[in-house]
Parts: sequence; C-alpha cells; structure tokens
Amino acid sequence: MTGILLITQIVLVVIITIAVLLQKSSSIGLGAYSGSNESVFGAKGPGGFLAKMTFFFGFLFVVNTVTLGYFYAQESSASVVDSVADTTDIAAPAAVQLPAETQEAPAVETNASN
Repeated sequence: MTGILLITQIVLVVIITIAVLLQKSSSIGLGAYSGSNESVFGAKGPGGFLAKMTFFFGFLFVVNTVTLGYFYAQESSASVVDSVADTTDIAAPAAVQLPAETQEAPAVETNASN
C-alpha cells in the first residue's frame, strides 16, 4: 500500500511543480512557452483554472502525505526483533545435561593425620 502512495506522491509533486511554473508571475515563468492558451482556458486566461488546479492537487498532496505518515508509523511500531523472531524457526538449544555420575557432588576426602 505504501508503494502505491509513494508513487502517487511523486506524480503529485511533478503535477504541482508544472502547475506552479505555468502560472503568470512577474518574470512570466514557463507560461511564455505555452503559446496562445487563452483560447483554451477562456477569455480570462489560464489564471483561474491553474489556481484551482494547483489548489486541488495541493490538497491531494497534503492528504497523501498524512496517509503516508500514518502507514509508515504503523510499520515502524513493529520491532525489528519481532520480525527476526518470526522468521527464524530454529529453536534454542536445550540446556546441556551432565552425565549422571558427574551430577553428584564429589566426595571430599579428609586426612586425619593429627
């Protein structure tokens, strides 16, 4: 799920960047290269349309960012040790058992040479 949202995030960034660069500014930006676009967008030109489009894609960008943050927070709540413990099927070795004769305490020999 996060892969799809991440790709959507990248596409939204590209669309917003293009929409912002096409808007008129004091230096005209990339809008000078678009030709006579007033006939496509109406008598007022692309100003209103591009502003609405930028707002719409900006809103989608913010919603997508919050959603990505939520999913990444859910993924990071799982511990790395938990994921390693789930993937390993090797059981811990049993405690080493000593042979029966060595389990008894050794006899203490005392020399009574006094």
